Formats: sequence, structure tokens, C-alpha cells
Amino acid sequence: MFDVTFTFENEDRQPVTVSCAPGANLLQVAQHANVAIDAPCSGNGACGKCKVRLIEGELNCWPSSHITDEEKAEGWILSCGSKVASDVTVMVPDIAAAYQSRMQTADLSSGKEIAIFEKLLSDIKGAGVELVNTFASDHVEIDPPTLDDTLPDNERLVNAIKKTFGVSKVTMPFSATRDLARNLRENDFRVRIVGEHRGPDFFVYGVTSYDDHEPLCGLAIDIGTTTVSAVLVNLKGGDLLAKASSGNGQIRYGADVINRIIEQGKTGGVKRLKDAVVCETIEPLITKLCETANVSPSKILKVCVASNTTMNHLLLGVDANPVRMEPYIPTFFHADDIFAMEIGLHVNQNARLILCPNIGSYVGGDITAGTLATLLWNKEELSLFVDLGTNGEIVFGNNEFMMSCACSAGPAFEGGDISCGMRATDGAIQAVTIDKDTMEPSYDVVGGDSFKPIGLCGSGIIDLISELYRCGIVNSKGKYVREGDRVKFDEYGMGRYIIVDQTKSETGREIALTEVDIESFIRAKGAIYSGIDTLLSSLDMDASCVEHFYVAGGIGSGINIKNAINIGMFPDIELDKYEYIGNSSLAGAYTCVLSRNAEKKVNELARNMTYLELSTYPGYMDNFIAACFLPHTDLSRFPNSVQEL
Repeated sequence: MFDVTFTFENEDRQPVTVSCAPGANLLQVAQHANVAIDAPCSGNGACGKCKVRLIEGELNCWPSSHITDEEKAEGWILSCGSKVASDVTVMVPDIAAAYQSRMQTADLSSGKEIAIFEKLLSDIKGAGVELVNTFASDHVEIDPPTLDDTLPDNERLVNAIKKTFGVSKVTMPFSATRDLARNLRENDFRVRIVGEHRGPDFFVYGVTSYDDHEPLCGLAIDIGTTTVSAVLVNLKGGDLLAKASSGNGQIRYGADVINRIIEQGKTGGVKRLKDAVVCETIEPLITKLCETANVSPSKILKVCVASNTTMNHLLLGVDANPVRMEPYIPTFFHADDIFAMEIGLHVNQNARLILCPNIGSYVGGDITAGTLATLLWNKEELSLFVDLGTNGEIVFGNNEFMMSCACSAGPAFEGGDISCGMRATDGAIQAVTIDKDTMEPSYDVVGGDSFKPIGLCGSGIIDLISELYRCGIVNSKGKYVREGDRVKFDEYGMGRYIIVDQTKSETGREIALTEVDIESFIRAKGAIYSGIDTLLSSLDMDASCVEHFYVAGGIGSGINIKNAINIGMFPDIELDKYEYIGNSSLAGAYTCVLSRNAEKKVNELARNMTYLELSTYPGYMDNFIAACFLPHTDLSRFPNSVQEL
């Protein structure tokens, strides 16, 4: 056995040492030790994002084009392509773990996001979805027992509850009964009752001290493939008490759901994937939320999760393998009667876990929750709803019908498959413009001027490709056709545009977009456009029929819509038809936490929505291939797309 020690560029973190067998894969050793190393390609060597630096010892490494000669001389290696050959010490750079701690998400972190979120909630109320629930609390006082009054504690309390809450039946679960004797006597038989009206019945969630005034809370969680966002809400009144987000801990097992399903199928994979999202991601968020709001986790009485179909399966520890195999059948669309504690969430023991329902193998509860928030089901106008993330999910319809589909955009929107790509953490270039004459770029960086650029995130890639095309630096195939100081060609004639030279980047390496990168991104944007086109054409419609276009998801917050149209990612319709609606999935989950009416509505939407499986739909591949150009092979579809030659 060999010892592997992981040290960290962030000196505040303590080293982690684990033992492994000779020849063990270094990335897998890190994963099993819960050391976060970004691996969007799930360790197949394609992305080059899992770089670590060998400090001491010996590793057997396969050669990789992602490691330059200079990096190799400094000890940099790909952890996925390295096998342990002795006791070793490796340094994990801060950027390798930043995706989980500093990722920029649509998580209500700004005034703009909060305003959008509150507008969605106001609109939902206006549509007749009443945000009320049946949770209640009150203080009761009972007479202590005597030798002449020997009624047991539970019956004594139940009688008081019936009188206080005006109910005919009370359910006192074991969790509330177990410590009842102590609670009553420590508080001189004056206690606070926390519970819920269920018709004529009153269900007791807890018996606490008389001076307990903590609010009754609900927890709404949006579990994305890349990020997880959550809000803690006051069940009486709906006030936002706290908000938090982080990267999804499952990322180290792959950037897309397919790689994670494959990982789940390996020995111990079910537990690893479940622990990554529950123990490493959601539990710390709950702790942070409760500390911010100064409430006890036991006051969280209801949890609602909005996530895609695969994430729902991985969260519950249910086999997701059939989701990726024809005919693509999940274990469930609806999952009822689940308690949050059953999956390991440390909240009230009797808190229900509500999963927003799935409607297809790749259209899940995040989209049904998002659809609830858009209100397209309540409007006559024909609306298109696109949630952009690792996958692109699309809903089209109005108050008479709704159709949905999902397209596999891959990890490109999150920086995967792009040589200089990264997720939207500090140091990521998020917006770009280029001077047409000089070809000199200007850019904005996540985190502000205090951070040197490290790479390009999704919105920055969209801007850069649009600008390269607008300025005639690349052609419709994404090939470089102009020369200049910023454009370089290798010995094979492959071009790249250098947006940041090595002297100005955080890593000391240039940040450049290659033709291979552009090709990968064109496939991703082509998947989005062809998904929209196929869904509309299946109804004998086209983009001119769209009266309102909702854009949701974390990447949507930074997208320049005009640039997205210019490269053929979105249809060329009037800009005023587009509306960014933030984290619609979280807004829908929030609504379901507050209201049983919203729960019923989101289930109704799921039942009434038609799911179109693009992978088997005739003509989809032809549409996809046609969309894999800038902006499209049919330029008449994009009359306003600009290329200044």
C-alpha cells in the first residue's frame, strides 16, 4: 500500500492523506477521499481540467496534449491519467475545487436576481395559486399530574392541543413522544406545540420550550447538474429567511448525467453519488441557511426539491441506468410519501420531502417547477421556455397545451470541452467585445478587477464567438480566416484567438479559443437551436409563432441575447420578446413549499405536458446538422445576424 497526500494551494485547508493500492488511479483516489478535483469528462482525459502538481514521489502518467512541456517540467500532471507508483504528495490548485465553493449561480445573490424572483412569486399569486399552508404553532399550558390526577403525559397534552387548536383528533408521532416527559417537566408543563392541520387531524411535529419563538420553516432546493441552490422560507408569511448555493459535489464524477449514471453503476456508486449531493452539498447548505436565519434544523418542516430526472434518482439512491438506455424509462415520474430524514437530511424527523414530478427521461422536476413559475400555462400567448444548463430543456405552449423536450448540449455552456473553459467562478471571463479594426478584446471578469482572468465561462464563450464572427475573424464553419497579433496558427494550420496572453493571466498560461473549441461550442448551440426548431416544427409552427421567450438557468443571467442570436443559438425574433427569469426552478420549488395548491398545480402540469423524445424523432438529426454553422446553413432564418467583413 502507498500513502497519497493531497495538499492544497489554499493554505487554510489541511492536507488529506489516504492509503491506496499500487497502480491506483490518482483521480479515483481523490474522489474516494472526498478531495474535490474538477473532472467534467469523468476522467477519460478529454477535458484536461483535473491538473494537479506532483510535489514528491512517483506517478506513472500517460502523455497528454493538455500538459505543455513547461507544465510537465514544473510537475503538472492530469490526475485522471496518473497511477500511483510510490508514496506521493500532490498539490491541488485552488481552481480545481473552486467550482464547489465559489461558483456563480442564479441563487438570489444580487438585487437583480431577488427582484426577478419576487416578481415570479407575485405573478404566481396573481394567477390564482394561493400561497397558504396548514402549518401552525401555539403555546399551551397544562396542569401537572398529581396522585389524584394520573393521566399520562401524552393524553394530558393531546387534550390541551385539541382545545388550543380547535381540532377533534391529534396525531402524536413517536419522535414527539420520546422526549415528552423531559420537555414538560423542564418547562413546568408550559410548552410550544409545532404542528400541521390535516383536515380534522392535527399532526404534531415537535414539542419545544415555552419561550421558543423560532419560525416554522420550509426548505426549497434546486439541484442542478452543476450547481445546487436553496432558500429557507418562513411557512407563515412566505418571507425569505436565508439563501445559499454551491457546486454540486457530484461534479467530480462527470459534468453530465450520463457519466454519473455510469459511475452509479459501479461498486459502491449508489452511495457515492448520493453522499456527494446529500452529505457534501445539501447538508452544508442547510447548516449555512440555519446559521444565517438563526433557526434550528428541527424547525424545517417541509422540503421541496426541483431537479432533473437523473438527479432525482441519484438523490434517492435509485438505479438510474434505465434512464440512459433505450427506451429511456425512469423508475418513477412521481415519488410520494418520502420523509427527508430517509435520504439523510438532518431536518425535522417528520418533514415531508416533495419531489417536483418528472415528465420524461431528460425533462424533470426542475422544468415542471420552472413551468409553474413562468405561468405560460395561464396565458393565451404562445410562449417558449428554455432552461439553459448542462442540458437544455424546452417547453412550448400556452393555456391550451404544452409540449417539452430536452437536448444534450453537453458541458460546453459550463466551460467543459473548451480548452480554456471554466465554470463561472472568480476569474472567469464572462463578457467580451472585440474592436473590428485592431482585433483587440475588452472583457469583464467574474469577481471584478481584483481577479486576474483564468479562463472563459459560458456567457464569455458566447460573446467571444459572436464577436469573432461579427468581426470576420472566423467564418461560418468557425475557422479562423483573418491574421493578426491575436490570431496564431500551429504547425498543422489550426488557428486560435488569444484573448489574454500569459503575462496577464492568473495561471501564467495564455487564454485562447481554438478552432476545436469553437467546433465543440457550435455543436452545443446547434443542439439548443435544433431542439427549439424540432419542437416547433412537430406542431407545424416556426419561430415566428413565438410571442414570448423565457430564458432561465444560471448561464442565462450573463447571456447577451443579441450575441446568442448572432451565432444561431436562439431564434432571430424581436429582442423585446426575450425575458430572463432567473432560477425559475427554485421559484417553483419555493411555491410548492409554501402551498399545497402549488403542489397540486405542478403535478397537474406534469400530467398535461406532452414529452417529445428528440433522439428518436424523425428529422431531428438533420435539423441539428443544419444548425452546426454560424449562425445556420439557412441564413434566411437569421436576417439580423451580423458579420462585418
